[in-house]
Amino acid sequence: MISKIKHYLKEIIYFVIIITIFSNVISLYKSQNLSDAPLHIKSFELLNNKTYILHDNKPILVHFWATWCPTCKLEASNIEFLSKYFEVITIAVNSKDNQTIQAYLDDHDYSFNVVNDNNNILASQFKIIGLPTTFIYDKNKKLVFSDVGYSSTFSLYLKMLWAGMH
Repeated sequence: MISKIKHYLKEIIYFVIIITIFSNVISLYKSQNLSDAPLHIKSFELLNNKTYILHDNKPILVHFWATWCPTCKLEASNIEFLSKYFEVITIAVNSKDNQTIQAYLDDHDYSFNVVNDNNNILASQFKIIGLPTTFIYDKNKKLVFSDVGYSSTFSLYLKMLWAGMH
């Protein structure tokens, strides 16, 4: 019985390792055509019609997502967690009007900063090809990481710590 449990645990660990490697390779491939320019935007118009001015000398995570995206829904709690500790701006792409996005946020108790990019101006500027897409900029607003697809809280947290050191 114990040998069967060990066997299954070993198989599960191998499966998780293979899936992790595979998803990282896909993310790397998909992120090749994303904008790698420094972040020149100084402020964002948020969902609540307030202007959010970026802080100098702080890293920032810019996260593109959509209310209709299943992977975005899985990752949203990760972004919510990070928004409590780091500067985070999220950009809702093709997610209808401000009321629809706000209802989504309210339904899930999310409080992160949101920009409505229903006209795809920002998505085009950043060359977004899939959702979710996350950019992490260092304190000088130079891009240090970009990911397409799901990213774990732990991975994003470590990347933000790293970005803060540069």
